[in-house]
Amino acid sequence: MPVVQFQAQQSQLRVNTIYCIGRNYAEHAKELNNPVPTKPMVFLKPNAAIETENQTVKLPKESNDVHHEVELVLLIGKKGTSIHRDQAWEYISGVGIGIDFTARDIQQKAKDKGHPWTLAKGFDTFAPVSEFIPISKIDTAKSFDLKFWVNNELKQHGTTSDMIFSVPELVEYISGFSTIHEGDLIFTGTPEGVGKVSSGDSLKASLNNGLTELTLRVE
Repeated sequence: MPVVQFQAQQSQLRVNTIYCIGRNYAEHAKELNNPVPTKPMVFLKPNAAIETENQTVKLPKESNDVHHEVELVLLIGKKGTSIHRDQAWEYISGVGIGIDFTARDIQQKAKDKGHPWTLAKGFDTFAPVSEFIPISKIDTAKSFDLKFWVNNELKQHGTTSDMIFSVPELVEYISGFSTIHEGDLIFTGTPEGVGKVSSGDSLKASLNNGLTELTLRVE
């Protein structure tokens, strides 16, 4: 199983379940002509999608339209069920930044037929993540700033204060359906500005202006 690393530490955690939240920023939902949800929209990614070592995203031959979606990622630190939002941060051991890559053409075909679109999200390397910042070093009362560049051009810039469902609300909602465990990840949704990536592109994501960063090349 893949592992994630804490920044400036030797400790690692094995990745378990990867939860992702769709349409958690109203402007992103609008840019894709999707309705704004009234409850968190949850989907999963396979462990094979995690990328932490080679700093590479591999474009699948099955798609001609892979999009970037920069996101705050939560690393769960202990087991919990039906967690109240007031205690949510107690179950988070770290925060990082990641990219939810999506084969948009495959996703759209599946949506048009009313079929699940897991495969559009689940290709190898489609969930790269940065090193995680220990939660002890974070002021959780403040919002997080997310930025994403393609070939040094800023494409996405958002703040978690614009999320429809906050971090505590997401932890409460997910743990109400499924017990969360140490090593689970929660991708919390992307702000507006998503777009296509192409072979040869250089990508960079930054959380809180360099608190932790992720750089990638597209193959």
